[in-house]
Amino acid sequence: MIFFLSLCVILPTLVSARLINHVNVRLVGGHSRCAGRVEVLHRGQWGTVCDAAWDMTEAAVVCRELDCGEPVDAVGGAHFGPGSGPIWTNHMICTGSETTLRNCGSVNLRDYDCNHDTDAGVICSVNPDKVRLVGSSRCSGRLEILHDQTWMSVCDAVFDQQDAEVVCRELDCGAPVQVLGAAAFDKGDTQMWAQEIQCRGNELINFLLIDCLSLSFSLFHPLLDVTNVRLVGGNSPCAGRVEVLHRGQWGTVCDIFWDMADAAVVCRELDCGEPVDALGAAYFGQGSGPVWISVLKCTGKESTLKNCGSAGWNKTACTHNHDAGVICSGE
Repeated sequence: MIFFLSLCVILPTLVSARLINHVNVRLVGGHSRCAGRVEVLHRGQWGTVCDAAWDMTEAAVVCRELDCGEPVDAVGGAHFGPGSGPIWTNHMICTGSETTLRNCGSVNLRDYDCNHDTDAGVICSVNPDKVRLVGSSRCSGRLEILHDQTWMSVCDAVFDQQDAEVVCRELDCGAPVQVLGAAAFDKGDTQMWAQEIQCRGNELINFLLIDCLSLSFSLFHPLLDVTNVRLVGGNSPCAGRVEVLHRGQWGTVCDIFWDMADAAVVCRELDCGEPVDALGAAYFGQGSGPVWISVLKCTGKESTLKNCGSAGWNKTACTHNHDAGVICSGE
């Protein structure tokens, strides 16, 4: 019986911090420590965060601080149930690059009625304790998968370098250095996982190893709720009204502050080359369903639209008269 082993390298990261009031962060009420209602410890008391303008940039900071990978969703409306105690922050202002939530700015919006029905929540990409490396460090060792509450070793005959890319990313261990077999870290006494694994190595950042299992059956982790983007109503797949798939429903994007930086992200995500024009006023016709997002704050460098800041999901007074559109070069 042959076991697969993976060796990853942790790439160095720069961390900056400043000494202010001690604040801790936790996620409560979700399926794991990496999903739930956002709560912060301030002056010895846990409290919640208001969902006013809560978006993926703030979620990114929470996920980073908790070592939970990338943000999958920034939710409001007490999605994970109402909290208790004080609501410590009314309107967070993060850039998305902060190492801790306490380094973000905040303001009080007098016209937004915050209560525990508006508690903010986060879903991060990492689903803890589903994959582990057993060996000399957390980033090198025998690969094991948790299945039906049982840890199982993975046969090296069904595992390769592309699969290792996903494992190292999921464990926040950088890039794979070497893929080893023949029980280089000892065989262990676990059962064997022999099901085929079909990672390509270039999956979405929030793609997990379990999502590579039998891709022919389109198995995706049910908690990821991956947001997709499409262009509708144009003369090619690279031109049209911008629509995003969020929580299982297609909706549009409001054209307020819609510009070439936002268009660049859409074109990149769709592999459609460079942005040619960023259009508004339902140039490609009016969509239907919800207007999911408005006041997008992309820098133009994001790999996916969901990683841009915004005024929040499903929190806009925009109508479909203001649906945004994009024309990409298509190259």
